[in-house]
Amino acid sequence: MAGLERTDIVRKRSVPAVSADVTRALEAIGSGAYVVDEQGCILAVNTRAEKLLARSAEDLLGHDAHDLLHRGPHGQPLPRTQCAMRQAFHARRTAQADEDYFARSDGTLLTISWLITPYDIGDDESRTLVVFHTPERRQETGPRLEPAGRPLPELERLALLAETTAQVTSTLDVDEALSRLVALVAPRLADWAVVDLITERDEVWRTVVVHADGDTAARHEDLQGPMPPVPQESSMPLSRALRGVASTLAGPQTYQRAPDSGIAVEQRRLFDITGMHSAAIAPIRSTREVLGALTLGRAENPVAFTAADLPLIEDIARRVGLALDNARLYQRQRKVAETMQNHLLPQMPGVPGLQMAARYLPAPDASQVGGDWYDAFPLSDGSTALAIGDVVGHDLEAAAGMAQVRNMLRAYAWSQHELPSRIVERLDEAMQHITDVTMATMIFARLEEADDGQWQLSWTNAGHPPPLLISRDGLADYLDEGHGIVLGIGARAPRPDATALLPPGSTLVLYTDGLIEAPGDTLDVGLDRLRRHAAALAHRPLTSFTDQLLRRVRPAGNDDDVALLALRTPVREGEPGASGDRQ
Repeated sequence: MAGLERTDIVRKRSVPAVSADVTRALEAIGSGAYVVDEQGCILAVNTRAEKLLARSAEDLLGHDAHDLLHRGPHGQPLPRTQCAMRQAFHARRTAQADEDYFARSDGTLLTISWLITPYDIGDDESRTLVVFHTPERRQETGPRLEPAGRPLPELERLALLAETTAQVTSTLDVDEALSRLVALVAPRLADWAVVDLITERDEVWRTVVVHADGDTAARHEDLQGPMPPVPQESSMPLSRALRGVASTLAGPQTYQRAPDSGIAVEQRRLFDITGMHSAAIAPIRSTREVLGALTLGRAENPVAFTAADLPLIEDIARRVGLALDNARLYQRQRKVAETMQNHLLPQMPGVPGLQMAARYLPAPDASQVGGDWYDAFPLSDGSTALAIGDVVGHDLEAAAGMAQVRNMLRAYAWSQHELPSRIVERLDEAMQHITDVTMATMIFARLEEADDGQWQLSWTNAGHPPPLLISRDGLADYLDEGHGIVLGIGARAPRPDATALLPPGSTLVLYTDGLIEAPGDTLDVGLDRLRRHAAALAHRPLTSFTDQLLRRVRPAGNDDDVALLALRTPVREGEPGASGDRQ
């Protein structure tokens, strides 16, 4: 077939790698499946598609799917204007056909049924999913949209399950997962979507009640909120689902009899207000416990749910259950780490004449609990120790490592009357033998009042961003001296020390890299942004200075936690502003 020879010259473009969640979702589909980008080029393909097409993933990825695969019934190239799949692709709508033709690598034609649907893989780009298989019998040809309310064909059912898996398992935020669930099922399967969740205290909470009208979804907060407890003996559909017993069909008549529990009363109210004439209710389970129930209801759609719809809704609820369980476990771990971290971060010591302020901001992403820390404490010789550091990692282990390093530093600094560099050398050596910390950065400093009333800072820097010193008049300079290598790499090179006098009324800022690093920017850009804003805020009271500095300087796209320690030296008697900070 001469038309098939064209596949040898189809141009291939480079494609970005897709996430493991997308790959798993495609492999879970029992038919051939691939995902294309906004230009129609193949981004991902499953093993079943490779076998059906007799083409490896390498032969498929990056190619325009239409040019490479789609053919007419005699093997001739199919004009794009005559391709129903291509038209649905450009219109961003779901369509399917029962008889069409793909070209295999061996020159033969593969007769297929296909479904195409928009597909969100979480990268803010337009993606499309194509699912196909070889039909067992020939049916009427041509693309068609499946009328709402009819049981979904097998291809569309598989596509919906794949999209559900990719959508709800790619977030660790419970609210976001539920929002994605609602967008997937309404109005595709139902007019109303209701989610009841069982909290960790075994309370039932009606978390989501959404009505979908075409492309518009409205949340009904008046129907959301706390629910009565789950009765152990009730045979009502929602009560059974919340006990994990079974999926059930329900309607207004189900709850017209005398209620057997408070939940039955709430269900009658739900049906009365929403006007649902038919509903399907399925338990939301994890591998360990029942997490809640999913209710899909139809009001405007006249077609009632049947028992044939329950397996699909159960499959969707099962995937949601696994996603919610993962999200809850992750949020629980984050809470433990944040609580531990906040308890370990100290209160500022009272040092006569000095003002001190410290802040810690966790990362915005729930997966990024970090090892950033600060410390300030008195030393046995009357001076004050200052420290700020960052232990590599973003998890509970990093927070625990931070606690080990901080406590070891305190012990060495109190007991050893030595230069900061020597204290950090001792810490580095011990850290490699008695902690699990693989790498860390740190500034350790000693602050003491000189005979003339000025304050002297001596410090050593182990691979950390440099301290920033701002004068009362807004002159800001980085203290770049005393810079050495990071902790944990096993080097035995001597560490340098540096000293500086802090002018009266000046502000010293110690910070971690989360304050200055931003994706796509160099470190110099972040350092310059910090210097300019710190200079502009020099006249502010220290607490206001610290809060405003975090708000102005921390990058919007920051995915790291931030620790910040600031201190201000007193103004000498007789100088302007000696009575306190200027406003």
